[in-house]
Amino acid sequence: MKKKGIPDLFLFFLVLYLVLPIIATALYAFATKWNSTVFPEGLTFKWLKVLFQDADFIQAFGRSVLLSGGAVLLAFLFIVPAIFVVVLYFPKYEKWMQTIVVLVYAFPGVILAVGLIRTYSQFGVPMILAVLGAYVISIFPYIYQGTRNSLRNINAKQLLDAAELLGASKLQAFSKVLLPAVYPGLFVGALLSFSILFGEFVLINLVVGSRFETVQIYLMEKLSTSGHVASAVVFVYLVLMGILTLAISILTKQSKGLVKS
Repeated sequence: MKKKGIPDLFLFFLVLYLVLPIIATALYAFATKWNSTVFPEGLTFKWLKVLFQDADFIQAFGRSVLLSGGAVLLAFLFIVPAIFVVVLYFPKYEKWMQTIVVLVYAFPGVILAVGLIRTYSQFGVPMILAVLGAYVISIFPYIYQGTRNSLRNINAKQLLDAAELLGASKLQAFSKVLLPAVYPGLFVGALLSFSILFGEFVLINLVVGSRFETVQIYLMEKLSTSGHVASAVVFVYLVLMGILTLAISILTKQSKGLVKS
């Protein structure tokens, strides 16, 4: 009993250590005052109201959605078709894609930011486009792994061959047979990539900064002016990530159900 109790107690304190700051930040977003007591002295929606009435926040939120969503969209337009072709028809070249995955993890954000500034600023390329391109490459591992696993789980090559033997053209087999079978895995990769890019701070701050203010940059500015509003920003971010996590969980279950069926 003691051997089981000690790990359970350690896990409890570990979870408490990780969750307590999140709960405290969320409570501070609704606290009227929280100076001399253990719990907030009162609750209010004032700070959320102030936040959503701030045009700078709305614009920063829109920029984050636009930048993150645009990178995911570009990845699906250019990277996903390449993954499909390589995995299905040229598997011997898949090792090069795996090499790219490793290289993406090899570049820290600070080094990447300096490289982008030194390379593209001298050619007059808008730096936000350089950041967008870097975002597309940075989510390649998540898109690649999600797409590859989806194709392998359903035996995509055999599925396409069977559809073509039954009279379907290559386009029909791809659009009506393959895509419906793999779309949950693709959406999981898209949502995961979006959530990672939405919270990215180092690259966008170093390369563009306040010239293209995103939610993370807005949050850093508010930390020095209003702790309540900054906590409200974090709360909104946590709610958004919670929704995306729930969507990923549902789509993952759907993907597993399709594989079993």
